[in-house]
Amino acid sequence: MHPMLTIAVRAARKAGNLIAKHYETPDSVESIQKGSNDFVTNVDRDAESMIVDVIRKSYPKHTIIGEECGELVGEDQDVQWIIDPLDGTTNFVKRFPHFAVSIAVRIKGRTEVAVVYDPMRNELFTATRGQGAQLNGYRLRGTSAKDLDGTILATGFPFKVKQHATPFINVVGKLFTQCADFRRTGSAALDLAYVAAGRVDGFFEIGLKPWDFAGGELLVRESGGVVTDFVGGHNHFSSGNIVAGNPRVVKGILTAMRDELSEALKR
Repeated sequence: MHPMLTIAVRAARKAGNLIAKHYETPDSVESIQKGSNDFVTNVDRDAESMIVDVIRKSYPKHTIIGEECGELVGEDQDVQWIIDPLDGTTNFVKRFPHFAVSIAVRIKGRTEVAVVYDPMRNELFTATRGQGAQLNGYRLRGTSAKDLDGTILATGFPFKVKQHATPFINVVGKLFTQCADFRRTGSAALDLAYVAAGRVDGFFEIGLKPWDFAGGELLVRESGGVVTDFVGGHNHFSSGNIVAGNPRVVKGILTAMRDELSEALKR
């Protein structure tokens, strides 16, 4: 196992245990609104501190980018740990048991290691670049769908950027006539892990942050899938507009999107 993956797994499990413990005692959760429809809890912050501590013990010079702590610049800026301590905070606050810890390691701009951990199901999704993706030690392969017919697609509503509501709803409407059904579960990290596991056939979302998808992206790639922006390019790390699935499914989603996108969504 890649040494950084060992540390990422250790950090994710430790944070996951903390999250699960608080889930059982809802009175211990303090929730604060940090932006429009955007919540943070004491559990997000404590879990993130725990992850940072585990990383720092082994790699004190690495840079860490976290959803809550921002960028903690280290002496070694070539190695970045990108962490979301609790992807699906709203689900957690509402006691909807679907959320995950996401940790990715990027070296010189390329993701090398990824962990997405669902503490409620004890499902640990891992990937190392060039060595495949696994769920609890078993190799993952995405689906073999040949087109959108019969597929289940996952997405997330753009609740933080509602100015994109109209093109988003138009895209969903167009895709709905071609696929079997949609899932909208509230955690992009798990949506991408589920694409890697073949539980859903494809995924798209508007305006995600790198910590939402950095881990899940490598899982998809290492299970045989592709990840692009809304026009089939590779600008998703800066735009946050992401499409994932096997190549044929991604092609189908991009084709359906093409005539519905506003100029802002083509970047």
